[in-house]
Amino acid sequence: MIWNETMECMDREQLREIQSRRLKSMVEYVYHNTPFYRKKFQEMGLLPDDIQGIDDIGKLPFTQKTDLRDHYPFGFAAVPMSQIVRIHASSGTTGKPVVALYTRKDLATWTESLSRAFTSFGCGKEDIFQISYGYGLFTGGLGAHSGATNIGASVIPISSGNTKKQITLMHDFGATALCCTPSYAMFLGEALKESPWPKEEFKLRVGAFGAEPWTENMRQTLQDTLGIKAYDIYGLSEIAGPGVGYECECQNGTHLSEDYYYPEIVDPKTDEPLPDGTVGELCFTHLTKEGMPLLRYRTHDLTSLHHERCACGRTFVRMDRILGRSDDMLIIRGVNVFPTQIEAVILSLKEFEPHYMLTVGRVNNTDTAELKVEVKEDYFCDEMSQMVRLQKKLEDELRSVIGLGFKVKLVEPKSIERSTGKAKRVVDERML
Repeated sequence: MIWNETMECMDREQLREIQSRRLKSMVEYVYHNTPFYRKKFQEMGLLPDDIQGIDDIGKLPFTQKTDLRDHYPFGFAAVPMSQIVRIHASSGTTGKPVVALYTRKDLATWTESLSRAFTSFGCGKEDIFQISYGYGLFTGGLGAHSGATNIGASVIPISSGNTKKQITLMHDFGATALCCTPSYAMFLGEALKESPWPKEEFKLRVGAFGAEPWTENMRQTLQDTLGIKAYDIYGLSEIAGPGVGYECECQNGTHLSEDYYYPEIVDPKTDEPLPDGTVGELCFTHLTKEGMPLLRYRTHDLTSLHHERCACGRTFVRMDRILGRSDDMLIIRGVNVFPTQIEAVILSLKEFEPHYMLTVGRVNNTDTAELKVEVKEDYFCDEMSQMVRLQKKLEDELRSVIGLGFKVKLVEPKSIERSTGKAKRVVDERML
C-alpha cells in the first residue's frame, strides 16, 4: 500500500529537480529569515545565488546540536512566534533542551510523512492504533497520533507507562497497531504473556517502533512475542519527529521522505560525502520547513543509503538500520563498541532475554566492562556449573563478534529495570 504514489514512486531525475528547486528557495529563505545562517553565509563568503541546485549542497554550512542549544530557546525561528503553533523539545538530559518549532504548514507536512509511513505498514481506516509513545514535549505521541488520524484510523492515546492498563485496553479495545519504543514493546510482550487472556484473543498485527536503535534480532523477537509484523519508523525532533523515514512491506531498508528532508551521508571525521552503501553520519536539510528550517543538520546517527528502486515500487532512498550514534560509540580498551552490537549477540543466543546493562569503568588505568544479562526462565537455575557454562558461552560469543572481553554477570529474569521510553543500557563510569 502506498499513500502518495505520485511522490513516493517518482522518477529519480524528476525528484531531483524538485529537490533542487526547493533547496534553492530554502537557502534564500533562511538567508533572509534566520540570523544564524545569514552570519554563517557572510563568514563563508557565500551568497544565496551560489546555490543553484541540490548538487551545490556541499557548499552549505553544517548545523550542530550545540548550535541549537547556543541559541535556546527560539534563536533559530524563521517566522514570528505568532506563526508557531507547536513547540517540541528534547529531554535536555545533557544540557539545555533542543527546541523544535512548527508552523501549521509544518505540522501538515509532518502528518503527510506519517501517513506515508503507516500506509506502508499496511494500515488504514479499519485499524485501531494504540499510541504508547509519550505525549508531550517528545514528538512521538502527538506525531503518531496525527498520522494515524489522517489515514482514518481510530486512536487510543494511552501514552507510555501503566503497563497493566496497556494490556487490558489492547485486549478490550481490539488494538491492531502498536506505536512505541522497541524496548517498551519488549516489556509489553512480557506483560502480554502474563495476562489472563490467551494471545489468540489479541488483534494486534502491526508494530511501529522507533526513537532508539534496534536490531534485526530484536525485530524477530518482537514479531514472535507479540504476533505482529514489526516495522522501523525513524525521526528526530529537530527534523520532524517520527515519519522522516519508514520501512515498507519489504522490510529492506527505511525509505526517507526526501522531498521534505534531504539526506546525506558524510564522513564524521573529514565531513566529505560518502557513496551509497558506505557507513557514515546522516545529515538532513529541510526543503520545505517554515518555522525552524535547518541546513545539513548532523544527526550523529551512523548508517548508509541506497538509491536503487525498492521492490515495493518506491523510488525514495532507503536507509540501512542505524548502527548507533557517533556520540554513543564507546571506545573500550581501544575497541569501538556500539550497544546495538551487544544486543545483537545477546539475541542470537536462545538462553538470554534482550535485557542487559553494560557498566564501563577504569581500574589501574585499564578499562573494565561488566555486562549484566538476564537469563530466560527456562535456563535460569541454581546449579553453578550450568550457569558458568552459560556465562562462558556468552563471553566467548562477545569476544568473537566484537573482539573484546566482557565480564558477564548472569541475573534472573525481570531483575533489570524496564523502561517505558528509551531504554538506558549503558553506564560509563569513566565519564562520571
